[in-house]
Amino acid sequence: MSSRPKPNRTLIRHAPAQSAVRPPDRSLRAAGIVRLFAACLGAIALATQASAAASTSPIDLELYGRLLAKHTRVVDDLAGTRVDYASLKASQDWKRLTRQVHAANPAGLSRNAKLAFWINAYNILTIDLIVQHYPIDGIKDIGSFFFPVWNIEVATIAGHPLSLGAIENDILRKMGEPLIHGAIVCASASCPPLARTPFRPDHLSEDLSAAMRSWLSNPKKGAALDRRAKVIRLSKVFDWFESDFEARGGVLKVIAEFLPPQDASWIRVHRSDLSIRYFDYDWSLNGLR
Repeated sequence: MSSRPKPNRTLIRHAPAQSAVRPPDRSLRAAGIVRLFAACLGAIALATQASAAASTSPIDLELYGRLLAKHTRVVDDLAGTRVDYASLKASQDWKRLTRQVHAANPAGLSRNAKLAFWINAYNILTIDLIVQHYPIDGIKDIGSFFFPVWNIEVATIAGHPLSLGAIENDILRKMGEPLIHGAIVCASASCPPLARTPFRPDHLSEDLSAAMRSWLSNPKKGAALDRRAKVIRLSKVFDWFESDFEARGGVLKVIAEFLPPQDASWIRVHRSDLSIRYFDYDWSLNGLR
């Protein structure tokens, strides 16, 4: 005769009293953390994209760099860097690069990206102006006494007709960075040597400093110190654009940052009684001879 089985007393337990507050659901909490983490990653990604967009060059800097490497030469003369204008005249890649400059819209770029773009644009448009008129003896041959080359329209960028003078005086100089004067090159032997790599937004400060050091290291057109006579000879550019350096303490203070340490120290000590004289400016073309 069957009967209900007896309960196993070893398995009987008293249920604990339920808490008045429901304990948190760990799965829901984990899901919330995941969502928060995803939101943070999304915000970081958007900020990174915005930063990248703000520092992107409107022109192909890799292409520009290849053209500089192929069509320029380092030389041991006053120019320092010479340009093969004849070969650029036949280059389809050069034509493509100049079209990019004409089509660019630098609005919305970060300050460094904008500064780098306009420095590169000035140098590219100057070279292209020479290419269009090549062969010539110097950039001033393109203009005239009554209408100098600096006033000739070289591009329309973002709807604005621009000359080299307008890019330099109305755009670059107004950005308050005096080191541009070691970076922009007007195709002449006494100009700073043309940098053989583009100016890039992500290390613009280093690029500008390198350009100044290269220029000032040439004792025939950059800087030459005569300690005995207490005279320093400088490029005429520092005379023409002296006011641009005032906000940084003046020409001597700025250039001392880019001279050899012993010269910089001497200038700082003798600055008050140091005379400045200027090299004659050689406007002959910086083309390959």
